[in-house]
Amino acid sequence: MPSEPRSPRLAVLIDADNTSAKIVDGLFEEVANIGEASVRRIYGDFSGTRSKAWADVLAKYAIIPQQQFAYTTGKNASDITLVIDAMDLLHSGRFDGFCLVSSDSDFTRLAARIREQGIDVFGFGEQKTPESFRQACRRFIYTENLVPGAVKEGQSAASATQPLQPASAAVPLIKKVLAQEETEDGWVNLSTVGKQLLNLAPDFDPRTFGFRKLSDLIRKTNQFEIQQAEGRPVSIRIKQRGRRMAAS
Repeated sequence: MPSEPRSPRLAVLIDADNTSAKIVDGLFEEVANIGEASVRRIYGDFSGTRSKAWADVLAKYAIIPQQQFAYTTGKNASDITLVIDAMDLLHSGRFDGFCLVSSDSDFTRLAARIREQGIDVFGFGEQKTPESFRQACRRFIYTENLVPGAVKEGQSAASATQPLQPASAAVPLIKKVLAQEETEDGWVNLSTVGKQLLNLAPDFDPRTFGFRKLSDLIRKTNQFEIQQAEGRPVSIRIKQRGRRMAAS
């Protein structure tokens, strides 16, 4: 009897100095959607009060703390240790992906190096994270979208918390994807759009605009037509207002 395919094996490496413990529940839920968090390590100085919130949740999620005392001001031993561990884990050949949890652009080169090896990198950080680090990842998830109650299923974040960006901000990127596909009638499969959006912008996420689903975000913009014939996948295209006016 054939065995079930194994979930991708992931190494989750958390920069405690640049990540709030408030995201921990949402973080590991998101990681579980990607694969199995085989390694869970966090780096920081847990002897001080700054990382106490993380110290309180380590046992719950079986996160192994890598204690780094701040011997010298201005020298981040935690970052260096995280990078060394990441390279050791990379060269072990045991992992299908890395989850780097930080808003620090110093990890840009690490992410790029891991991807050069053909391994996926999933970044997690605040919206302020520099673009260089976001672009170095296969996918980048804003941690603001992971806090409890940020966006509920089937609900706009506007009714819960203010979304990070208005829905209208997603329109230019979605139109760019549709233009690249160049289909004869303008209709493009929604799943194709979703994949291409992540190729163009690793940090694209409907939750950033207040919606769980891409289809709900697209409806909210009122800039696209949506169709789903019976037994067929959802497709979208840019609204054809101009053509109708010309025909009349």
